[in-house]
Amino acid sequence: MTEQHEERHSAKAPRQIYLDYQATTPTDPRVVEAMAPFFVEHFGNPHSVQHGFGSYALAAVERARAQIAELIGAEPREIVFTSGATESNNLAIKGAARFHKARRPHLVTLTTEHKCVLESCRRMESEGVAVTYLPVRENGLVDMARLAEVVTERTALVSIMAANNEIGVIQPIAEIGALCRERGAYFHTDAAQAAGKIPIDVQAMSIDLLSISGHKLYGPMGVGALYVRRRPRVRLEPLFDGGGQERGLRSGTLPAPLCVGLGKACEIAGEEMAAEATRLTRLREKLREALVSRLPGVRINGDLAQRLPGNLNLSFENVDGGDLIDTMPGLAVSSGSACTSASVEPSYVLRALGLPAELAGASIRVGIGRFTSDDDIDAAIEQVTAAVSRLRSAGPRAAE
Repeated sequence: MTEQHEERHSAKAPRQIYLDYQATTPTDPRVVEAMAPFFVEHFGNPHSVQHGFGSYALAAVERARAQIAELIGAEPREIVFTSGATESNNLAIKGAARFHKARRPHLVTLTTEHKCVLESCRRMESEGVAVTYLPVRENGLVDMARLAEVVTERTALVSIMAANNEIGVIQPIAEIGALCRERGAYFHTDAAQAAGKIPIDVQAMSIDLLSISGHKLYGPMGVGALYVRRRPRVRLEPLFDGGGQERGLRSGTLPAPLCVGLGKACEIAGEEMAAEATRLTRLREKLREALVSRLPGVRINGDLAQRLPGNLNLSFENVDGGDLIDTMPGLAVSSGSACTSASVEPSYVLRALGLPAELAGASIRVGIGRFTSDDDIDAAIEQVTAAVSRLRSAGPRAAE
C-alpha cells in the first residue's frame, strides 16, 4: 500500500523548477564523476600512507587542497578541510576569540550574518568576550564609518560575510580587510555564498580566515574548508581534540571522496565563473524586469548593483510569502519568513534593512544557478505573476 501511495503521489506532483540555489546547489555531474572512484576503487585512508591505497588517497586530497587554494589566491597548506561552512565559521570565530581572549577580548560582526556566526558570537559572549553587532544600511551593506569606530586594539576578530545568503548583497571585502589589517584585528569572512560565484583574492583583500561550503558551489554536501593565513600567522584554538590532522586545527580522518569533490567543484568554478556570472545576471534581470513591469507593489530587497549574479529577493505588497509559495507548487523557492511553531516570524535579515514586519513577511528569495534555463525563468515569470494576482484578488487571509 505504501509503495502504491507513493507512486500515486509522485504521479500527481507537478514538475518543480528549482530556483533555490542559495539553499543548496545540485552536485555537478563532473564532480560526481571525479568522486566516484574514491568510494570503491581508491578507498584508502589518506592518513594511512604506508601503502599504496592510502598514499593514492592522500595525493588526491592534496590535489584538491591546491584546487581550493587556487580559487581564492591562497597557498595549499593554508586550506583546512572541515565538514562545511558552519564548522568553518565556528572554528574561525571561537578559535580566534579563545586564543586571543586575554589580550583582545572583543569581536565585531553584523546583525545580518548567518545564524552560525551569530550563535558562535553569542557563545563567546557567555565566555566573557564582548561582541559588537553592527546594524547595516538600508541596502544591506556595512557602514564603513561605523565599522571603523568599533574596531579597536582590543578587537580580536571581525566577521563579515562576503555575500549574504538571503539578500545576496556583496560586502566591500577589500575595504574591510584593509581596515582590520590597519587595526591589527583578524578579518574572517563567511564566503559560503561567494566562493566560486565572484572573484576572491585573500591576499589583495587582506582576508585572514575564509569559510567555504561544498554544496553551495556545486560540490558535495558534508564538506567545506577554512582558509587560515600563514603570513602573518593566524593563531586559533581547535574546536576538538584528536589525531592532530590539518595542522592540528581540525582532527579527524579526512573524507577523501568529499575532499576530491570540493576540489573539482572549485576548479570548475574558477574556469567558468566569469561566463556563468554574465549568464546568471542576464537571467536575474530578465526575471526582475518582467515582474516589476507586470506587478505593482514589488520591492527588491538589498543593493541591486553589489549583488550575487543569481540572487533576487523580492517583497510583494499585500501578499504573504508563505501563501505565495503554497500557490506556486511548480516553483522551488524560499520564503522570507520562517514558520516557528504556529507563528510566522519575518526574516531577521529583512527586518535589519528596516522593512516592516508585513513587508518582510511578503518576500521570497529566488536563487538562479548553473542549470537554470531561459525556459525556467519564463515559467517562473508566469507562475509568480499569476500567483500574486490571484492572492491579491482573494484579499487578506481570514484571521485564524
